[in-house]
Amino acid sequence: MQLDDRKKRILQAIIEEYIGTAEPVSSSTLVDNYGMSLSSATIRNEMANLEQNGYIEKPHTSAGRIPSAKGYRFYVDELLKDDNISFDEIQYIKKCLQTNANAIEELTKIATHTLSEITHYTSLAIGPKTETHTIIDIKFVLLGTRLLMAVILTDTGIIKETIIKFDQDITDLQVEKLNYVFNSKLRGKTLGEIDIPMQELIMSEMSYELKIIKPIIQEINKVVKDNYDVYLEGRDKVFNFPEFNDLDTARKVLNILDTKELVSSILDSATDNNIEVYIGNENEYDELKNLSVIVFKNTIRDKNLGAIGIIGPTRMDYSKVISVMKYINSILHEKWKKLDDDYNL
Repeated sequence: MQLDDRKKRILQAIIEEYIGTAEPVSSSTLVDNYGMSLSSATIRNEMANLEQNGYIEKPHTSAGRIPSAKGYRFYVDELLKDDNISFDEIQYIKKCLQTNANAIEELTKIATHTLSEITHYTSLAIGPKTETHTIIDIKFVLLGTRLLMAVILTDTGIIKETIIKFDQDITDLQVEKLNYVFNSKLRGKTLGEIDIPMQELIMSEMSYELKIIKPIIQEINKVVKDNYDVYLEGRDKVFNFPEFNDLDTARKVLNILDTKELVSSILDSATDNNIEVYIGNENEYDELKNLSVIVFKNTIRDKNLGAIGIIGPTRMDYSKVISVMKYINSILHEKWKKLDDDYNL
């Protein structure tokens, strides 16, 4: 069914009223609060029509109406304004992201916190999955006679580091040789290419130092295999919404947030450089069927730089969240692009 302008206005008013109050919306509320030059009877007829076509529904205990998933979807696709961001919010975002951070992970963490603060929802993010990122430098630093730090720098500014302990003393000369061999073999390759053949090649180059090489490669592999970070902000904001007053419901949401693989899968669902909105049953996982998820995945020059998202009730302030997310990601995209330029000189 095609909605005419009057039905669109009424649907928009119902959704925005319900987002703000969490209370079913009556025709008299629309007359009183939205200045519609229509009688209550006319609005009731239009609401009945919207209900019949699945855009709104009637809770058993109320004479008012609430939006359905179909109604929210129409609102997001057709009615939503994505400029719902104030001057003060813009200035605050600029201030938070005006940082000299030289790593994508650090910027992602700051942005996740800022997004949660402004929207008052739980925000989540994953850093870049690093297996496709190119190694531009490996540095070994002796911290003690039996303690070595390995630092790997990639072309996106990502820094992986680990500390390796040994059962024997390490000399400065050995560290110098490690720096030479590892850089000559791995520089220009991706993190995903640190595989068994590459390990064997490095070991053959330094076979006389096998007791040193083996623990180094083992530790580097651990760091590389844990190839993305998950960030979470505003976890306790779940309890701010009446939808989660039921402890069992709240517990299910918190279990989702505590599962790294699930969070990663949720955020990976977006297409590159687009804001995606998943409402209720549109979510893949059963645990999310009563929730909405909004996700943005950022890609620059075919490099996956991670994703940032918001999770909350289907009665989410989509206009505010999308507006803020859109602005934050416009700043991040420029910063990440600059980082990529800097590391690809």
